[in-house]
Amino acid sequence: MERSATFTAVPGWGMVMVGATALLAGLLAARQATAARWAAIWLGEACFAVAIASLAISVKSQRQGMPLWNGPARKVAFGFLPAAGAAVVLTVVFYRAGLTANLPGLWCLLYGAAVVSGGIASVPAVPVMGACFLASGVAALWLPGRGNMLMTGSFGLLHILFGVLIARRHGG
Repeated sequence: MERSATFTAVPGWGMVMVGATALLAGLLAARQATAARWAAIWLGEACFAVAIASLAISVKSQRQGMPLWNGPARKVAFGFLPAAGAAVVLTVVFYRAGLTANLPGLWCLLYGAAVVSGGIASVPAVPVMGACFLASGVAALWLPGRGNMLMTGSFGLLHILFGVLIARRHGG
């Protein structure tokens, strides 16, 4: 009964892969001389992460014999999308205003909000991970000179840590 009300196709090993690529992106982004190149690397990583996560969710959902768009999956998606959409809009606004030092905080905060909101219909570790992203977003906004490091740690290490936890507790 609980399984029918909870989105259990959260791909732990897919999250680990997303975390690994984020660590690489963060290291590469830190070496860029311009904000435009830095942002391009992170935006490319975001697109790559969405592709990895989408594929991993699809594979795990099929392996569990669950429809991809069941009730809980829709709740996760509709909880996640508003904050993710806000991140897209505000990224353009911040970039145009020259506020690139604030992008790591913005991205971590809004991703955290998206994960908490969407994670309510998922396994318990998901909203906890979102809360960790919210905290890292606040830290990145308070320490804009450390934004890339905090974002690399958050998108890299938090995805790896929670990915392993989810994979072990909820089957891959």
